[in-house]
Amino acid sequence: MEGYHKPVMLSECLEALDIKENGTYVDVTFGGGGHSKEILKFLGTQGRLYGFDQDSDALQNVPKDERFKLLPYNFSFLSQGLRLEGQKAVDGILADLGVSSFQLDTAERGFSFRFDAKLDMRMNQSAEITAADIIATYSEIELQKSFRSIWRSKERQNVSSINQQSASTKKN
Repeated sequence: MEGYHKPVMLSECLEALDIKENGTYVDVTFGGGGHSKEILKFLGTQGRLYGFDQDSDALQNVPKDERFKLLPYNFSFLSQGLRLEGQKAVDGILADLGVSSFQLDTAERGFSFRFDAKLDMRMNQSAEITAADIIATYSEIELQKSFRSIWRSKERQNVSSINQQSASTKKN
């Protein structure tokens, strides 16, 4: 899928990986495959690259290369996924964490405020619960707990309160 996502800090990532010709590498956030396609350019015939991505849209970006294998899982299953492949050790791991430009630019994905679309925000489109479901059903306290790891206390309380007010207004 052309234009899915432009990899950020590409040259810095490749330099930090210090790719060995016959090494084994993992791209835990495959997405558009931009980083992976560049890593493959440095790998020899015995090199191996595994990509992880739970987003079904990423399947359209898999390179036709026998040295690459996409594992359709969240990267939290990194060790299990590699174990299933018989891979005990790797030479480097790349994680381009965050939302892709593709996800932000696709209204139906519900990640952006630029579109009048349903709030979705699922990285895995087969997951049942959307962000809209969470906002509509979680209490203010439950939302604060969910936001605890990403925002300071005051911001967390404000966002939880605003979301609850918005959800109750839409119900009426």
